[in-house]
Amino acid sequence: MKTLCIIPARGGSKGLPRKNVKRLAGRPLISWPIKAALASRVVDRVFVSTDDPEIAECARAAGADVPFLRPAEFAADLTTTEATLQQALKAYEAHVGQVFDVCVFLTATDVFRRPAWIAEAVQALADDPQLESAFAVHQTTKNYWCRNKAGLWERVLPWMREYSSRQVREKIYREDTGLACATRAQLWRDGRRIGDRVHLMPNDLTETSIDIHTDFDLFLAEKAIEYLSEHHPERVALFAEDRS
Repeated sequence: MKTLCIIPARGGSKGLPRKNVKRLAGRPLISWPIKAALASRVVDRVFVSTDDPEIAECARAAGADVPFLRPAEFAADLTTTEATLQQALKAYEAHVGQVFDVCVFLTATDVFRRPAWIAEAVQALADDPQLESAFAVHQTTKNYWCRNKAGLWERVLPWMREYSSRQVREKIYREDTGLACATRAQLWRDGRRIGDRVHLMPNDLTETSIDIHTDFDLFLAEKAIEYLSEHHPERVALFAEDRS
């Protein structure tokens, strides 16, 4: 399978201006997913889709391909990830004259990923032709509520009415596709990020919940790295792994 990793990184972030080139542990954020993708050894090319020349320069320095900039109409505040990925895939395939079978999606705001998760996601699609997507999820035992059609609050799932110890409760899973996600390329061409037949990769590591969109998020990530470096250096080595 020909596999393309696409990392979207626009320049107009509002919550944390210039976030994709902010430094964490001495490295710009955009370099974190690039290095992880290269270290996974399962992607043929890593393409950063950006509208910003500075981000493009940082991405190239980290080892990604950025042969052109993203059109402004696909870098607006309300542009969906699905539209961004669809445009990026089609434009890159046209540029390189090659069609890809599998696409990997990573974000620069999720930094606590293991390259092995990327490898597992791609391998899952290779092993099972019926699978459409494989992606990281965060498992939780928390209860969730939403409004029903009448505007009243109700539990998302009926079994959430019964409370018990978290050790024995049923788990639910939150999509964390920015950490690691592999999908059949045709779904992206059709404007879908993930399919319906999926392989989930659960984790309950607290640090993977840090998604950097504000100054406080960046502060938390810095402190998490400091803490892990002192108490769990093996986990920092996995997240920061760079065999490229």
